[in-house]
Amino acid sequence: MRAVVNSSLPIAAAFILAASRQLLPAGLLAAVAAQPLWLQLIEVFLVADLGFYAVHRLFHSIPALWRIHQIHHSIEEMDWLAGARVHPIDQILTRGATLLPCFALGFSAWTIAVFAVAYHWHSMLLHSNLRLSFGPLNRLIASPDFHRWHHCRDREAWDRNFAGQLSLWDFAFGTAYLPKGRQAERFGIGEVLPETYPAQLLHPFKRELRPRDSAAVQESG
Repeated sequence: MRAVVNSSLPIAAAFILAASRQLLPAGLLAAVAAQPLWLQLIEVFLVADLGFYAVHRLFHSIPALWRIHQIHHSIEEMDWLAGARVHPIDQILTRGATLLPCFALGFSAWTIAVFAVAYHWHSMLLHSNLRLSFGPLNRLIASPDFHRWHHCRDREAWDRNFAGQLSLWDFAFGTAYLPKGRQAERFGIGEVLPETYPAQLLHPFKRELRPRDSAAVQESG
Protein backbone atom coordinates (compact mmCIF):
# COMPACT_ATOMS: atom_id res chain seq x y z
CA MET A 1 0.00 0.00 0.00
CA ARG A 2 2.82 2.39 0.84
CA ALA A 3 4.33 1.84 -2.64
CA VAL A 4 0.99 2.59 -4.31
CA VAL A 5 0.59 5.77 -2.29
CA ASN A 6 4.15 6.96 -3.00
CA SER A 7 3.85 6.28 -6.73
CA SER A 8 0.47 7.95 -7.14
CA LEU A 9 1.37 11.08 -5.15
CA PRO A 10 3.65 12.66 -7.82
CA ILE A 11 1.03 12.03 -10.52
CA ALA A 12 -1.75 13.64 -8.50
CA ALA A 13 0.52 16.53 -7.53
CA ALA A 14 1.45 17.13 -11.18
CA PHE A 15 -2.21 17.41 -12.20
CA ILE A 16 -3.03 19.77 -9.32
CA LEU A 17 0.04 21.87 -10.03
CA ALA A 18 -0.73 22.17 -13.75
CA ALA A 19 -4.35 23.14 -13.04
CA SER A 20 -3.43 25.72 -10.42
CA ARG A 21 -0.89 27.41 -12.68
CA GLN A 22 -3.58 27.83 -15.32
CA LEU A 23 -5.74 29.69 -12.81
CA LEU A 24 -3.06 32.07 -11.57
CA PRO A 25 -2.23 35.25 -13.53
CA ALA A 26 0.94 34.97 -15.59
CA GLY A 27 2.07 38.33 -14.25
CA LEU A 28 1.94 37.04 -10.68
CA LEU A 29 4.05 33.98 -11.55
CA ALA A 30 6.59 36.17 -13.35
CA ALA A 31 6.77 38.59 -10.43
CA VAL A 32 7.39 35.79 -7.94
CA ALA A 33 10.11 34.23 -10.09
CA ALA A 34 11.84 37.60 -10.57
CA GLN A 35 12.36 38.15 -6.84
CA PRO A 36 15.77 37.67 -5.19
CA LEU A 37 16.27 34.16 -3.84
CA TRP A 38 16.59 35.36 -0.25
CA LEU A 39 13.17 37.03 -0.45
CA GLN A 40 11.64 33.98 -2.10
CA LEU A 41 13.02 31.85 0.72
CA ILE A 42 11.31 33.97 3.38
CA GLU A 43 8.04 33.86 1.44
CA VAL A 44 8.26 30.08 0.93
CA PHE A 45 8.55 29.55 4.68
CA LEU A 46 5.55 31.81 5.27
CA VAL A 47 3.36 30.29 2.54
CA ALA A 48 4.33 26.67 3.22
CA ASP A 49 3.85 26.86 6.97
CA LEU A 50 0.55 28.69 6.60
CA GLY A 51 -0.61 25.77 4.43
CA PHE A 52 0.66 23.34 7.05
CA TYR A 53 -1.12 25.25 9.81
CA ALA A 54 -4.42 25.23 7.90
CA VAL A 55 -4.47 21.53 7.04
CA HIS A 56 -3.17 20.58 10.50
CA ARG A 57 -6.03 22.49 12.10
CA LEU A 58 -8.48 20.64 9.84
CA PHE A 59 -7.04 17.32 10.99
CA HIS A 60 -8.00 18.27 14.53
CA SER A 61 -11.40 19.73 13.62
CA ILE A 62 -12.93 17.10 11.31
CA PRO A 63 -13.62 13.73 12.98
CA ALA A 64 -12.78 11.66 9.90
CA LEU A 65 -9.42 13.41 9.55
CA TRP A 66 -8.72 13.17 13.28
CA ARG A 67 -9.05 9.37 13.09
CA ILE A 68 -6.16 9.44 10.61
CA HIS A 69 -4.12 12.05 12.45
CA GLN A 70 -4.44 10.31 15.82
CA ILE A 71 -1.93 7.71 14.61
CA HIS A 72 0.67 10.44 15.03
CA HIS A 73 -0.76 11.67 18.32
CA SER A 74 -0.79 8.20 19.84
CA ILE A 75 2.91 8.50 20.73
CA GLU A 76 3.33 8.56 24.51
CA GLU A 77 7.01 9.51 24.62
CA MET A 78 8.58 12.34 22.67
CA ASP A 79 11.68 11.39 20.71
CA TRP A 80 13.23 12.39 17.40
CA LEU A 81 11.59 9.47 15.53
CA ALA A 82 8.08 10.38 16.71
CA GLY A 83 7.57 12.62 13.69
CA ALA A 84 7.85 9.57 11.41
CA ARG A 85 4.81 7.87 12.96
CA VAL A 86 2.30 9.31 10.51
CA HIS A 87 -0.45 7.71 8.44
CA PRO A 88 0.29 7.96 4.66
CA ILE A 89 -2.98 9.81 4.01
CA ASP A 90 -1.89 12.31 6.64
CA GLN A 91 1.44 12.73 4.82
CA ILE A 92 -0.18 13.19 1.41
CA LEU A 93 -2.60 15.89 2.55
CA THR A 94 -0.05 17.67 4.72
CA ARG A 95 2.70 17.74 2.11
CA GLY A 96 0.22 18.75 -0.56
CA ALA A 97 -1.05 21.71 1.46
CA THR A 98 2.51 22.68 2.33
CA LEU A 99 4.39 22.36 -0.97
CA LEU A 100 1.85 22.62 -3.80
CA PRO A 101 1.07 26.32 -3.17
CA CYS A 102 4.81 27.06 -3.36
CA PHE A 103 5.21 25.22 -6.66
CA ALA A 104 2.01 26.74 -8.04
CA LEU A 105 3.17 30.28 -7.25
CA GLY A 106 6.40 29.71 -9.16
CA PHE A 107 8.97 29.90 -6.37
CA SER A 108 12.37 28.60 -7.41
CA ALA A 109 13.22 24.94 -6.90
CA TRP A 110 16.20 25.99 -4.79
CA THR A 111 14.10 27.83 -2.22
CA ILE A 112 11.60 24.98 -2.00
CA ALA A 113 14.44 22.48 -1.56
CA VAL A 114 15.94 24.55 1.27
CA PHE A 115 12.55 24.66 2.98
CA ALA A 116 12.08 20.89 2.57
CA VAL A 117 15.44 20.18 4.22
CA ALA A 118 14.77 22.64 7.04
CA TYR A 119 11.29 21.18 7.56
CA HIS A 120 12.72 17.66 7.90
CA TRP A 121 15.36 18.58 10.48
CA HIS A 122 13.10 20.96 12.38
CA SER A 123 10.44 18.23 12.66
CA MET A 124 12.96 15.88 14.26
CA LEU A 125 13.98 18.64 16.68
CA LEU A 126 10.35 19.43 17.61
CA HIS A 127 9.61 15.79 18.42
CA SER A 128 12.85 15.18 20.30
CA ASN A 129 12.94 14.63 24.05
CA LEU A 130 14.67 17.99 24.56
CA ARG A 131 12.96 20.49 26.81
CA LEU A 132 14.21 23.39 24.78
CA SER A 133 12.75 26.87 24.58
CA PHE A 134 13.73 29.61 22.15
CA GLY A 135 12.93 32.37 24.62
CA PRO A 136 11.45 35.48 22.96
CA LEU A 137 11.73 33.72 19.59
CA ASN A 138 9.03 31.27 20.72
CA ARG A 139 6.52 33.74 19.31
CA LEU A 140 8.13 33.43 15.90
CA ILE A 141 9.68 29.97 15.59
CA ALA A 142 8.26 26.74 17.02
CA SER A 143 10.48 25.19 19.68
CA PRO A 144 10.42 21.68 21.21
CA ASP A 145 8.72 23.16 24.30
CA PHE A 146 6.09 24.76 22.08
CA HIS A 147 5.38 21.54 20.19
CA ARG A 148 5.38 19.32 23.29
CA TRP A 149 2.23 21.14 24.37
CA HIS A 150 0.62 20.20 21.05
CA HIS A 151 1.08 16.52 21.98
CA CYS A 152 0.12 16.96 25.62
CA ARG A 153 -2.81 14.90 26.97
CA ASP A 154 -3.99 17.70 29.27
CA ARG A 155 -7.38 18.95 28.12
CA GLU A 156 -6.40 22.63 28.08
CA ALA A 157 -3.63 21.89 25.58
CA TRP A 158 -5.82 20.13 23.03
CA ASP A 159 -6.01 21.63 19.55
CA ARG A 160 -3.26 24.18 20.15
CA ASN A 161 0.13 24.97 18.59
CA PHE A 162 -0.60 23.75 15.06
CA ALA A 163 2.28 25.45 13.23
CA GLY A 164 5.15 23.35 11.96
CA GLN A 165 7.95 25.91 11.77
CA LEU A 166 6.53 29.36 12.46
CA SER A 167 4.67 29.65 15.73
CA LEU A 168 3.68 33.15 14.66
CA TRP A 169 0.63 31.63 12.90
CA ASP A 170 -0.67 30.23 16.20
CA PHE A 171 -0.18 33.56 17.94
CA ALA A 172 -1.84 35.35 15.01
CA PHE A 173 -4.90 33.06 14.95
CA GLY A 174 -5.29 32.61 18.71
CA THR A 175 -4.31 28.93 18.96
CA ALA A 176 -0.99 29.34 20.80
CA TYR A 177 -0.57 27.71 24.20
CA LEU A 178 2.68 28.15 26.09
CA PRO A 179 2.04 28.63 29.83
CA LYS A 180 4.90 30.16 31.80
CA GLY A 181 6.66 28.05 34.38
CA ARG A 182 5.09 24.78 33.22
CA GLN A 183 6.18 21.84 31.08
CA ALA A 184 4.08 19.38 29.11
CA GLU A 185 4.51 16.01 30.83
CA ARG A 186 1.86 13.54 29.58
CA PHE A 187 1.51 12.62 25.92
CA GLY A 188 -0.77 10.46 23.79
CA ILE A 189 -4.52 10.22 23.25
CA GLY A 190 -5.59 8.08 26.19
CA GLU A 191 -5.91 4.82 24.27
CA VAL A 192 -3.52 2.24 22.89
CA LEU A 193 -3.28 1.92 19.11
CA PRO A 194 -1.97 -1.08 17.16
CA GLU A 195 1.78 -1.53 17.02
CA THR A 196 2.19 -2.96 13.51
CA TYR A 197 2.20 -0.78 10.40
CA PRO A 198 -0.62 -2.67 8.54
CA ALA A 199 -2.85 -2.46 11.61
CA GLN A 200 -2.21 1.27 11.93
CA LEU A 201 -3.14 1.76 8.27
CA LEU A 202 -6.55 0.19 8.86
CA HIS A 203 -7.20 1.51 12.36
CA PRO A 204 -8.66 4.92 11.33
CA PHE A 205 -11.39 3.17 9.33
CA LYS A 206 -12.72 0.98 12.14
CA ARG A 207 -16.24 1.95 13.13
CA GLU A 208 -15.82 1.26 16.84
CA LEU A 209 -13.30 4.07 17.39
CA ARG A 210 -14.14 6.28 20.34
CA PRO A 211 -14.37 10.06 19.91
CA ARG A 212 -11.52 11.93 21.55
CA ASP A 213 -13.74 13.51 24.19
CA SER A 214 -15.21 10.15 25.10
CA ALA A 215 -11.75 8.67 25.52
CA ALA A 216 -10.76 11.53 27.81
CA VAL A 217 -13.87 11.13 29.94
CA GLN A 218 -13.26 7.43 30.37
CA GLU A 219 -9.61 8.04 31.23
CA SER A 220 -10.38 10.73 33.81
CA GLY A 221 -13.12 8.63 35.35
